[in-house]
Amino acid sequence: MHGTLGHVTIRDNDAHEAASMYYLQGETMETIARHLGISRSSVSRLLAYARETGLVRITVAAAPGERGTLAGELNRIFGIQSTVVRVRDFDTGVNRLDNVAKVAAERLLNMIEPGNVIGIAWGNTTAEVTRHLPPIGVANTTVVQLNGAASASGTGVRYIDTTISQAADALGADMVHFPVPAFFDYEETKRALWRERSVKTVLDKIQNADIAVFGVGAFDADVPSHVYSAGYIEDETIENLRRDGVVGDICTVLIREDGSYEDMAINRRASGPPPSTLKQIPRRLCVVAGEGKAVPLIGALRAGVVTDLVVDDRTARRVLERIRTAGLRSRTL
Repeated sequence: MHGTLGHVTIRDNDAHEAASMYYLQGETMETIARHLGISRSSVSRLLAYARETGLVRITVAAAPGERGTLAGELNRIFGIQSTVVRVRDFDTGVNRLDNVAKVAAERLLNMIEPGNVIGIAWGNTTAEVTRHLPPIGVANTTVVQLNGAASASGTGVRYIDTTISQAADALGADMVHFPVPAFFDYEETKRALWRERSVKTVLDKIQNADIAVFGVGAFDADVPSHVYSAGYIEDETIENLRRDGVVGDICTVLIREDGSYEDMAINRRASGPPPSTLKQIPRRLCVVAGEGKAVPLIGALRAGVVTDLVVDDRTARRVLERIRTAGLRSRTL
């Protein structure tokens, strides 16, 4: 059990006692109910409250990664540590994301240590991950926004602030926002702004982060990627990118399936850290839900930006099938 409580109430104390008896001493709910003089359903509610408030954290160790398992094959091929989340076949895209985000939130908490700087890229996936972080508090931590959010149609501040503030509130961390566009109109504007001391402070914080948390954007995801659905890139530009082999993005930096990104003009206008910068961060947690993101995930893995991965089982299976098919095809040519 792990947690920090600002204002301890009688309910907090009862929840702590119930959780201690249930999780540490192995007592049944009936025994706990008799001990506290309450009903069994009240014990169940106390245990649920303990989990929701972060008083109790239940963690599942990463799969050992034996050869032949989905996680094991991903680990072997890409040299990463992956967790594959089993989801039901009839789950909607929203439910699938929710299940993956819950596991990813626990995985993230197990990575964070006091004094860490955590960089978070905005997006639908990371918003769900931070929503599932319990309020535990980790000393001297900082949460920094990895990529700008403003566009021609809005600042994006409310959207990104929700993601960043959820993480900061849960960890009791300082927040560092990055108030620049997701994509600049002109390369020279970005170059000039990157020389400003206030911007350089954020860039330095990103480059010296201990952990990065991000998803992958896809043109055709089950849950539409915000960077495409919210008008950050024009439809005509997206079609041109498709023709150039682009499959999605990492932190608003566009990538191809082979992991290449350097030769695209749009990336010279992007505010997100390129893979070359991301790879300087020691731990890089990528969270992916939905088969529509399988191909951009392959691009991210081939770009070498992932050290830790949480992904649903159907997407993991599709990634491996596509890689095997490509390998067979290349051997027959």
